[in-house]
Amino acid sequence: MVLLNVSCIQRFSTGDGPGIRTTVFLKGCNLHCPWCHNPENISPAPVTLFFEKAGKKESYGRMMEPRDVANDVLEDIEFYKKGGGGVTVSGGEPMLQPEGVSELAAILKSAGVPTLADTAGCVPWRSFETVLPYVNDFYFDVKAGTPAKYSSFVGGDLALIENNLRKLVLLGTNVTARIPLIPGFNDSDEELKRIGELIASSGVAHADILPFHRLGVAKYEAMGIGYTYKDTPPLPRERVLRAAEIMGKYAETGIE
Repeated sequence: MVLLNVSCIQRFSTGDGPGIRTTVFLKGCNLHCPWCHNPENISPAPVTLFFEKAGKKESYGRMMEPRDVANDVLEDIEFYKKGGGGVTVSGGEPMLQPEGVSELAAILKSAGVPTLADTAGCVPWRSFETVLPYVNDFYFDVKAGTPAKYSSFVGGDLALIENNLRKLVLLGTNVTARIPLIPGFNDSDEELKRIGELIASSGVAHADILPFHRLGVAKYEAMGIGYTYKDTPPLPRERVLRAAEIMGKYAETGIE
């Protein structure tokens, strides 16, 4: 029996795809981005966050059958249909659980609800092959433009990521590249040009800039772990606009 390692299910998401959506966050990630704003989803193990100031605790992580996840999210099917939305699987890294994602997406597809996968793409191609019969929309993170930077800061294999991205585009899937704009990491003109060249060479037509934020600070505190970017201020608006200007030379670009 296939199970999904679910962190939480978030209804009425607005930044995880078009229209009104429900986002299914899955646990487990094979990267270690120091700016991650969902640290509760990095480990596949269950975790409880203690928010001392609010006097509450929240637990993340439970094994669920894809059918049970589908039954939960399909309670809002009328909202998806009226608002042009659907279901997004995110994480963590959802493509580490391709069999479960595939089964969930198949059920949703049979009900007329589309599934979007939000991935960093650092997985074997067979993971994408498993879900492609049922998932045709992808948000694909591109965090850096050089193999050395990707490997040392994020722990990913850029060649693998680029190969997966190119294959998805060649197969006609709907792929949006997502660039988390991180101060001091990938916000220089030079690095953005490298990322733009990678995206353009892969054939991706649309990219979104995701400006850095510190919304995950409370989660790190609640988990009792340090956060490298705790005191890093958000980038000035003009710097974000400059990033969009550079990226716009390589793909149609928006700012999330």
